[in-house]
Amino acid sequence: MHDLSLPTPAAATTPAKPPKVGFVSLGCPKALTDSELILTQLSAEGYETSKTFAGADLVIVNTCGFIDDAVKESLDTIGEALAENGRVIVTGCLGARAASDGANLVRQVHPKVLAVTGPHATQEVMDAVHLHAPKPHDPFIDLVPEARGIAGIKLTPKHYAYLKISEGCNHRCTFCIIPSMRGDLVSRPVGDVLAEARALFESGVKELLVVSQDTSAYGVDVKYRTGFFDGKPVKTRMVELCQQLGELAAAHGAWVRLHYVYPYPHVDEVLPMMAAGHVLPYLDVPFQHAHPDVLRRMKRPASGERNLERLLKWREACPELIVRSTFIAGFPGETEAEFQMLLDFVREAQIDRAGCFAYSPVDGAAANALPDPVPAELREERRARFMAVAEEVSIERLKRRIGATMQVLVDRAPALGRKGGVGRSYADAPEIDGTVRLLPPEKASKTLKVGEFTRARIVATEGHDLIGVPL
Repeated sequence: MHDLSLPTPAAATTPAKPPKVGFVSLGCPKALTDSELILTQLSAEGYETSKTFAGADLVIVNTCGFIDDAVKESLDTIGEALAENGRVIVTGCLGARAASDGANLVRQVHPKVLAVTGPHATQEVMDAVHLHAPKPHDPFIDLVPEARGIAGIKLTPKHYAYLKISEGCNHRCTFCIIPSMRGDLVSRPVGDVLAEARALFESGVKELLVVSQDTSAYGVDVKYRTGFFDGKPVKTRMVELCQQLGELAAAHGAWVRLHYVYPYPHVDEVLPMMAAGHVLPYLDVPFQHAHPDVLRRMKRPASGERNLERLLKWREACPELIVRSTFIAGFPGETEAEFQMLLDFVREAQIDRAGCFAYSPVDGAAANALPDPVPAELREERRARFMAVAEEVSIERLKRRIGATMQVLVDRAPALGRKGGVGRSYADAPEIDGTVRLLPPEKASKTLKVGEFTRARIVATEGHDLIGVPL
């Protein structure tokens, strides 16, 4: 006879008790609606509320900072919550106020608070709650196969992932129809971007590839508005984003790689981070051409001369810098002299990795109406000539690596790498650049594992790739 009885209570799985959150809302109706949003999100995620400070796992105080009496009331309430509970998250207008010396006022008066955000910061508050009182198990989200926490499902291997920081583009390049499909630039909130980055690093990602249509323009649409991450103010701007990503990556021994970086002046501020190792000394810059007349017809935002000057300045600031770029050959009206200037630019700029497309008319692109289209056969011929020069430059630069010891991220390692494997150095983005072919290790005890770093001595080159011996 089969026993169809229910499991005994001891054997049954008891759900974890949901954390309780105390909540105080001060100030105007606008602050109250912020509180409602936060409480709604807390409830949706399974948190319970506590009517007392002492009975809560943590306390959130939504503050007012408009007049002195409101400031005093907010600071007194924070102090009361700290005394009775000890674990306090502060949000609201007072959280954004600075003291007379420029420091955060709340942290100056109450340095023991867990986190401080400004107003309209539901996600930043939730990030702090998740950090200090992890949310209950959610059967609809937490058990999604291959999900990486709030970062969701990724289609890349586990050891690298792409992080999109914005959508759309403000440029109106004549060969491009992206703005008509994706619209103008819309930057993601910096707190959301950094929270996703942290989730990816915590899931085991060792290389984070920052992507967008225009990474350098991050935050332009919101006038570099200050956001919050872990209770700290962070500007919605490329430079500050890179600084924060570098700090997150360092805690996990991971890389940060920048793609689609237009050569705006503020990119100069990122080079010291690259020289110091916080961000990979690698820039993917879509130059597209070098001749100023072609760039004007393309409606590109920079001239060839300034690009060359900027590259030289970048390499002075960071000698290890690797530059990859894409170019278009045979753009409407391109003369042989203009094309020759492009070839000269690639040689003089010493572009490490270059790709080239023969111009192709795209439905809806303004360039289709430009005069003097280049015949298709000539466009292809110029693309081939460009790639011959680009490969010559790239291979010569690769040969300088022979004899160097480089850190390599392992992408493939059959049989634990005893017969060798394939990886990439900081100079190689996945799928678009070269690789490092790893020979069998000289030491019998040495093994390779996908998703981990190994040191390798470069012994030769092979086309666009390096050959190294694992150390």
